[in-house]
Amino acid sequence: MIDQSNSCHESANLVEACGVNYTYGSGHLKRNVLSDIHFVAKRGEITLLIGPSGSGKSTLLTLIGALRSCQNGSLKVLGEELLDINEASRIRLRRRIGFIFQSHNLVRALTAIENVELVLRLKSNDSIFRYNKAYEILNSVGLSEHVSSYPSQLSGGQRQRVAIARALAMEPALILADEPTASLDRSSGEEVIRMLSEMCYRRNAGAVLVTHDLRLEKYAKRIWRIEDGLISSY
Repeated sequence: MIDQSNSCHESANLVEACGVNYTYGSGHLKRNVLSDIHFVAKRGEITLLIGPSGSGKSTLLTLIGALRSCQNGSLKVLGEELLDINEASRIRLRRRIGFIFQSHNLVRALTAIENVELVLRLKSNDSIFRYNKAYEILNSVGLSEHVSSYPSQLSGGQRQRVAIARALAMEPALILADEPTASLDRSSGEEVIRMLSEMCYRRNAGAVLVTHDLRLEKYAKRIWRIEDGLISSY
Protein backbone atom coordinates (compact mmCIF):
# COMPACT_ATOMS: atom_id res chain seq x y z
CA MET A 1 0.00 0.00 0.00
CA ILE A 2 1.32 3.47 -0.92
CA ASP A 3 1.76 5.80 2.03
CA GLN A 4 -1.09 8.23 1.46
CA SER A 5 0.08 10.63 4.14
CA ASN A 6 3.09 11.59 2.01
CA SER A 7 1.77 10.89 -1.47
CA CYS A 8 0.05 14.26 -1.84
CA HIS A 9 3.29 16.23 -1.44
CA GLU A 10 5.68 14.61 -3.93
CA SER A 11 7.05 17.06 -6.53
CA ALA A 12 6.87 14.58 -9.42
CA ASN A 13 3.10 14.30 -9.11
CA LEU A 14 1.00 15.42 -12.04
CA VAL A 15 -2.19 14.64 -10.14
CA GLU A 16 -2.63 14.91 -6.37
CA ALA A 17 -5.99 14.09 -4.83
CA CYS A 18 -6.36 14.41 -1.07
CA GLY A 19 -9.66 13.75 0.68
CA VAL A 20 -11.78 14.17 -2.44
CA ASN A 21 -15.47 13.28 -2.15
CA TYR A 22 -18.13 13.49 -4.83
CA THR A 23 -21.90 13.09 -4.66
CA TYR A 24 -24.72 13.00 -7.18
CA GLY A 25 -28.22 14.27 -6.47
CA SER A 26 -29.56 15.80 -3.28
CA GLY A 27 -31.86 15.00 -0.38
CA HIS A 28 -33.09 11.40 -0.34
CA LEU A 29 -31.66 10.95 -3.87
CA LYS A 30 -28.15 11.90 -2.78
CA ARG A 31 -25.57 9.26 -3.66
CA ASN A 32 -21.93 9.28 -2.58
CA VAL A 33 -19.82 8.24 -5.59
CA LEU A 34 -16.30 8.97 -4.31
CA SER A 35 -15.27 8.86 -0.65
CA ASP A 36 -12.07 10.35 0.80
CA ILE A 37 -10.00 9.76 -2.35
CA HIS A 38 -6.21 9.94 -1.97
CA PHE A 39 -4.54 9.39 -5.31
CA VAL A 40 -1.41 10.35 -7.25
CA ALA A 41 -0.19 10.04 -10.84
CA LYS A 42 3.38 10.84 -11.81
CA ARG A 43 5.43 11.97 -14.77
CA GLY A 44 6.77 9.32 -17.12
CA GLU A 45 4.26 6.73 -15.94
CA ILE A 46 1.02 5.08 -16.90
CA THR A 47 -1.41 4.90 -13.99
CA LEU A 48 -4.40 2.57 -14.13
CA LEU A 49 -7.77 3.06 -12.47
CA ILE A 50 -9.54 -0.29 -12.25
CA GLY A 51 -12.70 -1.56 -10.59
CA PRO A 52 -16.25 -2.66 -11.38
CA SER A 53 -18.62 -0.61 -13.53
CA GLY A 54 -20.27 2.20 -11.61
CA SER A 55 -17.55 2.32 -8.97
CA GLY A 56 -16.57 5.95 -9.64
CA LYS A 57 -13.59 5.53 -11.99
CA SER A 58 -14.93 7.69 -14.80
CA THR A 59 -16.19 10.28 -12.33
CA LEU A 60 -12.67 10.63 -10.92
CA LEU A 61 -11.23 10.88 -14.45
CA THR A 62 -13.62 13.69 -15.37
CA LEU A 63 -12.74 15.51 -12.14
CA ILE A 64 -9.04 15.25 -12.98
CA GLY A 65 -9.73 16.53 -16.49
CA ALA A 66 -11.62 19.56 -15.16
CA LEU A 67 -14.69 18.34 -17.04
CA ARG A 68 -16.61 18.23 -13.77
CA SER A 69 -16.42 20.63 -10.81
CA CYS A 70 -14.59 19.48 -7.68
CA GLN A 71 -16.92 19.62 -4.66
CA ASN A 72 -14.50 19.35 -1.74
CA GLY A 73 -11.10 18.11 -0.66
CA SER A 74 -7.95 19.04 -2.56
CA LEU A 75 -7.39 18.07 -6.19
CA LYS A 76 -4.27 19.45 -7.86
CA VAL A 77 -3.68 18.79 -11.55
CA LEU A 78 -0.47 20.08 -13.17
CA GLY A 79 0.00 22.23 -10.08
CA GLU A 80 -3.45 23.84 -10.36
CA GLU A 81 -5.88 23.47 -7.46
CA LEU A 82 -9.26 22.54 -8.93
CA LEU A 83 -11.40 23.30 -5.91
CA ASP A 84 -13.15 26.62 -6.70
CA ILE A 85 -11.13 27.07 -9.92
CA ASN A 86 -12.55 29.81 -12.16
CA GLU A 87 -13.78 29.05 -15.67
CA ALA A 88 -10.91 30.81 -17.48
CA SER A 89 -8.33 28.79 -15.53
CA ARG A 90 -10.33 25.62 -16.13
CA ILE A 91 -10.22 26.18 -19.90
CA ARG A 92 -6.48 26.88 -19.84
CA LEU A 93 -5.88 23.71 -17.84
CA ARG A 94 -7.88 21.56 -20.26
CA ARG A 95 -5.63 22.75 -23.08
CA ARG A 96 -2.68 21.20 -21.23
CA ILE A 97 -4.39 17.80 -21.01
CA GLY A 98 -4.78 15.24 -23.79
CA PHE A 99 -8.06 13.32 -23.79
CA ILE A 100 -8.58 9.87 -25.36
CA PHE A 101 -12.13 8.58 -25.37
CA GLN A 102 -13.41 5.04 -25.81
CA SER A 103 -15.32 5.97 -28.95
CA HIS A 104 -12.36 7.86 -30.49
CA ASN A 105 -14.55 10.93 -31.11
CA LEU A 106 -12.87 11.53 -34.47
CA VAL A 107 -14.62 13.84 -36.92
CA ARG A 108 -15.83 11.47 -39.62
CA ALA A 109 -15.77 14.12 -42.36
CA LEU A 110 -12.08 14.87 -41.75
CA THR A 111 -9.02 12.82 -42.69
CA ALA A 112 -6.61 11.52 -40.07
CA ILE A 113 -4.28 14.46 -40.51
CA GLU A 114 -7.15 16.96 -40.50
CA ASN A 115 -8.40 15.51 -37.20
CA VAL A 116 -4.99 16.15 -35.65
CA GLU A 117 -4.66 19.58 -37.26
CA LEU A 118 -8.01 20.56 -35.76
CA VAL A 119 -6.68 20.72 -32.20
CA LEU A 120 -3.52 22.48 -33.38
CA ARG A 121 -5.68 25.46 -34.35
CA LEU A 122 -5.59 26.31 -30.65
CA LYS A 123 -1.81 26.60 -30.89
CA SER A 124 -1.11 28.21 -34.25
CA ASN A 125 -2.73 30.01 -37.18
CA ASP A 126 0.07 28.80 -39.46
CA SER A 127 -1.44 26.09 -41.69
CA ILE A 128 1.98 24.84 -42.83
CA PHE A 129 3.13 24.44 -39.23
CA ARG A 130 -0.09 22.63 -38.35
CA TYR A 131 0.22 20.20 -41.27
CA ASN A 132 3.89 19.43 -40.61
CA LYS A 133 3.29 18.96 -36.89
CA ALA A 134 0.29 16.71 -37.48
CA TYR A 135 2.23 14.64 -40.01
CA GLU A 136 5.16 14.28 -37.61
CA ILE A 137 2.90 13.00 -34.83
CA LEU A 138 0.99 10.60 -37.09
CA ASN A 139 4.30 9.28 -38.38
CA SER A 140 5.43 8.69 -34.79
CA VAL A 141 2.40 6.43 -34.22
CA GLY A 142 2.99 4.53 -37.45
CA LEU A 143 0.31 6.16 -39.59
CA SER A 144 2.36 8.09 -42.15
CA GLU A 145 0.74 6.09 -44.97
CA HIS A 146 -2.77 6.83 -43.71
CA VAL A 147 -2.71 10.59 -43.19
CA SER A 148 -5.27 11.11 -45.96
CA SER A 149 -7.56 8.30 -44.83
CA TYR A 150 -10.95 9.00 -43.28
CA PRO A 151 -11.90 7.28 -40.00
CA SER A 152 -14.22 4.90 -41.87
CA GLN A 153 -11.23 3.69 -43.89
CA LEU A 154 -9.15 2.84 -40.82
CA SER A 155 -9.18 -0.17 -38.52
CA GLY A 156 -10.15 0.20 -34.86
CA GLY A 157 -6.51 0.17 -33.81
CA GLN A 158 -5.61 2.78 -36.40
CA ARG A 159 -8.46 5.05 -35.32
CA GLN A 160 -7.30 4.79 -31.73
CA ARG A 161 -3.79 5.72 -32.85
CA VAL A 162 -5.21 8.81 -34.54
CA ALA A 163 -6.92 9.62 -31.23
CA ILE A 164 -3.59 9.25 -29.43
CA ALA A 165 -1.88 11.45 -32.03
CA ARG A 166 -4.57 14.07 -31.55
CA ALA A 167 -4.14 13.89 -27.76
CA LEU A 168 -0.37 14.34 -28.15
CA ALA A 169 -0.63 17.20 -30.66
CA MET A 170 -0.62 19.90 -27.99
CA GLU A 171 2.29 18.19 -26.20
CA PRO A 172 0.30 17.69 -23.00
CA ALA A 173 1.96 16.88 -19.70
CA LEU A 174 -1.00 14.65 -18.83
CA ILE A 175 -3.13 12.26 -20.90
CA LEU A 176 -6.48 10.96 -19.64
CA ALA A 177 -8.02 7.91 -21.33
CA ASP A 178 -11.37 6.23 -20.66
CA GLU A 179 -11.39 2.54 -21.68
CA PRO A 180 -8.95 3.15 -24.57
CA THR A 181 -8.75 -0.55 -25.53
CA ALA A 182 -12.41 -1.50 -25.09
CA SER A 183 -13.14 -1.66 -28.82
CA LEU A 184 -9.82 -3.24 -29.82
CA ASP A 185 -8.68 -6.82 -30.18
CA ARG A 186 -5.88 -8.09 -27.95
CA SER A 187 -2.94 -7.30 -30.24
CA SER A 188 -4.25 -3.86 -31.24
CA GLY A 189 -5.02 -2.97 -27.64
CA GLU A 190 -1.58 -3.89 -26.38
CA GLU A 191 0.08 -2.10 -29.30
CA VAL A 192 -1.80 1.12 -28.51
CA ILE A 193 -0.92 1.01 -24.80
CA ARG A 194 2.70 0.09 -25.47
CA MET A 195 2.94 3.09 -27.78
CA LEU A 196 1.34 5.35 -25.20
CA SER A 197 3.70 4.08 -22.51
CA GLU A 198 6.77 4.75 -24.66
CA MET A 199 5.58 8.26 -25.46
CA CYS A 200 4.93 9.07 -21.81
CA TYR A 201 8.46 7.98 -20.99
CA ARG A 202 10.06 9.91 -23.87
CA ARG A 203 8.11 13.11 -23.22
CA ASN A 204 8.21 12.86 -19.41
CA ALA A 205 4.43 13.04 -19.49
CA GLY A 206 1.94 10.95 -17.55
CA ALA A 207 -1.22 9.05 -18.41
CA VAL A 208 -4.20 8.00 -16.30
CA LEU A 209 -6.26 5.20 -17.83
CA VAL A 210 -9.65 3.91 -16.73
CA THR A 211 -9.84 0.27 -17.79
CA HIS A 212 -11.34 -3.15 -17.21
CA ASP A 213 -8.53 -4.69 -19.27
CA LEU A 214 -6.19 -6.29 -16.74
CA ARG A 215 -3.76 -7.21 -19.53
CA LEU A 216 -2.60 -3.61 -19.32
CA GLU A 217 -1.21 -4.03 -15.80
CA LYS A 218 2.28 -4.81 -17.08
CA TYR A 219 2.50 -1.34 -18.66
CA ALA A 220 1.49 0.53 -15.50
CA LYS A 221 3.78 1.83 -12.78
CA ARG A 222 0.84 2.30 -10.42
CA ILE A 223 -2.55 0.71 -10.23
CA TRP A 224 -5.43 2.00 -8.14
CA ARG A 225 -8.65 0.12 -7.54
CA ILE A 226 -11.94 1.92 -6.93
CA GLU A 227 -14.88 0.00 -5.50
CA ASP A 228 -17.98 1.46 -3.84
CA GLY A 229 -16.37 4.89 -4.07
CA LEU A 230 -13.29 3.86 -2.09
CA ILE A 231 -9.78 3.78 -3.54
CA SER A 232 -6.77 1.62 -2.67
CA SER A 233 -3.43 0.80 -4.27
CA TYR A 234 -3.54 -2.52 -6.10
